[in-house]
Formats: sequence, C-alpha cells, structure tokens
Amino acid sequence: MEITGSSAFYAGLGAIQNGQNRVDQAASQIASNGVERAGASQSTSYQAERLRGVDRSQQQDLATSTVQLALGKHEVELGVKVAKASDEMLGRFIDTYA
Repeated sequence: MEITGSSAFYAGLGAIQNGQNRVDQAASQIASNGVERAGASQSTSYQAERLRGVDRSQQQDLATSTVQLALGKHEVELGVKVAKASDEMLGRFIDTYA
C-alpha cells in the first residue's frame, strides 16, 4: 500500500501560506501608512487643512489593512487546524506504534 500526500494536509499548508502572505501585505501597508502620516504631521496648518481629505482615505486604507491583518491571522489558525486534523487522521489509519 502506497501512501501519498494528503490533499487535506496540503490544503491546510496552503491556507497557512496564504494567510501569512495576507498578514505580510497588510503589515507593510500599515507600516508605510504610519510613515506617511509622520511626514504629514510636520506640515503647516494650511497644508494640514488641504490634506484632511487624503487623511480620510488613509484612515479607510488603515481600517482595510487592519481587517486584512485579522483575516490573515484567522486563515493561518484555521490552516493549522486543518493540517493537524489531517495528520491525526492519518495517524489513526496507520498504527505507528506497532
């Protein structure tokens, strides 16, 4: 009997990888947004008034990135659960302690 890779196990690993990529992208967007705001805080009051419209869009981007960060975290956690469950099922089908 030949045992090949479990598709559920690889699906779990894929979910972990996708979640990690999502977390990486969201974190870099949040970090770059913080750098832009630090530069804007040194402007004059007139320039600050002009940039308020941009700040609203940056706040929406920050909210979107924060949601993406949370989604990535959950995707990784669920991928780990799928991979672990698949590994446990394979261990139950094959008696590794015999």
